[in-house]
Amino acid sequence: MAIVVLVLWLFTAGAGVYTLATSNLGRSRPAATTQVAPPAPVAPFAPAAATVTPATSGKPGSASAPPASRREIRRAARDRFDPPSLTAAKNAPAVPGLRSLLEFAHPVSGLVGFGFWLGYTFVHPRVLGWIAFGLVTLTACLGLTWFAANSRAAKRRPAGEPGPSFSTRLVVLHGGAAAVTFTLAALTVLVLGR
Repeated sequence: MAIVVLVLWLFTAGAGVYTLATSNLGRSRPAATTQVAPPAPVAPFAPAAATVTPATSGKPGSASAPPASRREIRRAARDRFDPPSLTAAKNAPAVPGLRSLLEFAHPVSGLVGFGFWLGYTFVHPRVLGWIAFGLVTLTACLGLTWFAANSRAAKRRPAGEPGPSFSTRLVVLHGGAAAVTFTLAALTVLVLGR
């Protein structure tokens, strides 16, 4: 059973490496310095229909912007007195450099866990199995966090700005293999550890 998990772990790692190799991750880094524009001031007591912007001034051939929702108007009214530093902090990512850290930590913890599982497979000390299981759990948590961070960044990105893209099939294959590896590793350590 431990050898099956070892082979499955190798397959999962291979799917992950292939996913990284076929992504545009290395080409998707934005410039290091970006300026955040402060939100446009909105009159707090003006109804949404009464505001006229230059794009909706009624000139023929002008593009019209979609009307702002009530939530956006309330948020802009509330945020109009924020200093620029607070505005920049609100628009900054939750944890700066989180994706870069996860790009490193997820594969490394998977490889270290694989090394411990390799030791468990050939020597069978119970401690190595539990360490490997803990590392596969950590690797799965880091992978899910990386996936969530990329999904969140993709939703916040403007329409024309390129970002990291991964093949959906490969991500599903890698995640499914990781879930099976996690389950079989837990069963193996519990059953063979007795």
